[in-house]
Amino acid sequence: MKRFAGWTLASPATILVVVFLVLPVLATIVTTFTTPAGPFATYFAFFGSGFRRTVLFRTIQVSLAVTAISLVIGFLTAYVVSRAPGWLKSILIIAAVFPLLTGVVVRSFAWLIILGKNGILNSTLLNLGLIAEPFQMLYTQGAVIVAMVYLFVPLMILTLVGVLESIPDDLIQASSSLGAKPSATFMQVTLPLAVPGLIVGAVLVFTGSFTSYATPQLLGGEQVMMMGTLMYQQAMVTFDWVAASTIAAVMVVITIAIVALMNAVARRLNPMTV
Repeated sequence: MKRFAGWTLASPATILVVVFLVLPVLATIVTTFTTPAGPFATYFAFFGSGFRRTVLFRTIQVSLAVTAISLVIGFLTAYVVSRAPGWLKSILIIAAVFPLLTGVVVRSFAWLIILGKNGILNSTLLNLGLIAEPFQMLYTQGAVIVAMVYLFVPLMILTLVGVLESIPDDLIQASSSLGAKPSATFMQVTLPLAVPGLIVGAVLVFTGSFTSYATPQLLGGEQVMMMGTLMYQQAMVTFDWVAASTIAAVMVVITIAIVALMNAVARRLNPMTV
């Protein structure tokens, strides 16, 4: 009876997820297999295009770079925040959350002002005499990575702070009392116990970076086109909905594969990770 009651309580949310999430995704994927040219013609066309393969590999490369950088910065920051006193911890968490109160487009436009040829960074370097002429920083892969790291690091910090706070201080003290150096304690105690949070944060950052549209469009343009901008171009500029659906299907499959790979790595680092 209790089991039946649990399913009854979960059924409204399950129905909403199926209707508004699962079915639209399945409908999008199904359309790619029902073309007159054959069930796999759209995928052969996608992977047969050197331009589209380049966009796909660039998107994966940028997303992995953003995830790796965000993991390092987010973990170090979250570790400091989790060890800070109560009042300071609150201030630091507010500072980490504050950028999330501003929209993605607004934050991306801010990087246009910072990285432009007449922007803040180039003007500062010129005034200091460190460069003779402005650098071309906009519409480069580096600009997209920097802006995305800025966008997603707060999510990583918020994910990891709770995980690091939940690690008992008794374990750290026990490791130290048994003669372990701080580096050994970190590698053998803190890091393995933080793996679940690292995986959750990495999945959030990777999926957000992989599917991002506004930031690559504003800071990368046509020179650094990514899958999100390519899909928008196919759907809204050339009105090729089948090609756009194919791109969406490829993105879904790759995202699932990367998430599965991250979970496999997590299980190797921490066998207790589910």
